[in-house]
Amino acid sequence: MTEISTTSENIYMKAEELKQHLRSLENVAVAFSGGVDSSFLLKVAQEVLGDRVIAITAVSCSFPEREFQEAAAFCEKMGIRQFFYKFDIMKVPGFCKNPPDRCYLCKKELFRNMARIAQEQDIQCVAEGSNMDDMGDYRPGMRAVSELGIRSPLREAGLYKEEVRTLSREMGLPTWEKPSFACLSSRFAYGERITEEKLAMVEQAEELLFEKGFRQARVRIHDRLARIEVMPGEQEKLMVEDIRKEIVSKFRSFGFAYVSMDLEGYRTGSMNETL
Repeated sequence: MTEISTTSENIYMKAEELKQHLRSLENVAVAFSGGVDSSFLLKVAQEVLGDRVIAITAVSCSFPEREFQEAAAFCEKMGIRQFFYKFDIMKVPGFCKNPPDRCYLCKKELFRNMARIAQEQDIQCVAEGSNMDDMGDYRPGMRAVSELGIRSPLREAGLYKEEVRTLSREMGLPTWEKPSFACLSSRFAYGERITEEKLAMVEQAEELLFEKGFRQARVRIHDRLARIEVMPGEQEKLMVEDIRKEIVSKFRSFGFAYVSMDLEGYRTGSMNETL
């Protein structure tokens, strides 16, 4: 996590700058995943622009069913119009081969479709929820954002992840302490072919870890080997005999042949370390 030297006053100045950015857009379609950042962006946009805001959520095998349900519940509770569309990510040219620019290939098609839906609703602008912390990692998807003219209001306002969480908490948003999440495709080593079967294996494996009370976890897939990342403070729990045995047994039932724990623990973008 990028360290931030900031005061509460600076956070509120950034929040006001965010509102000014959104007012200047007049209307906006928010690419909405239901995560911390896009939920905050969507709610602030609604406060500023009212019914001139819509949410667009892509339904894809690369995102768990749980995430779709939470995204739908958020929009229903907030009274925000939401549009779902079936995104057949496996048909994106080159995606399944999982090259280093996989995220670019996906985001280019994803946002192109979102722009089309927005135009059908007489909305000219599409916005996404990346924040300043996203600038510090390998993010080829950002190139697609730039090429298609997608707006990134949180970054434009200079907001970092922890600031988004702080402001979300003050707004009473249920997502303020939601664990960070990324597309399931990010669990694959570059060059390893992505299949619906393996995406389902990863989804089931991570869902089990969440059911066992692990707050922040990733299951990285290397062929039939699962590499589990949990926070360092939760690694001991992973080795409790009953939990360990159940995880190994169920992971094998999902299709994994081997189950391992990454001693370095959870971290974003660990698959980028080989680039």
